[in-house]
Amino acid sequence: MNGDFWFILLVAGGVALLLFPLLKIIFMPLKVVFKIIINSAIGFILLWLINTFGGLIGFFLPINIVTILITGFLGIPGIILLGVVKYLIPF
Repeated sequence: MNGDFWFILLVAGGVALLLFPLLKIIFMPLKVVFKIIINSAIGFILLWLINTFGGLIGFFLPINIVTILITGFLGIPGIILLGVVKYLIPF
C-alpha cells in the first residue's frame, strides 16, 4: 500500500511536469491574440477620434482593417506612421 502511494505521487508529478510546459505553449498564442484584439479596438477608437477632430482641418485617416491592425500593433507610433505615409503618398 505504501509503495502504491509513492508510485501514484511520482506519476502525477511527472504528468504535471510534462503538462505544464505544454499548456503554456498552447495558451501563450491566445494571450497574444487577445492583446492584439484589445489594441486594435483602442486603435479603432483613436482613428475615429482623429477623423472626428481632424476633419475640422481637413485631415483624415481611412479606417479599415489594415490601419486598425497597424495601430493595434504599433499604438501611437502607428498612428504617427500612418499620418506620415498619408502625407508622403497623397491619395
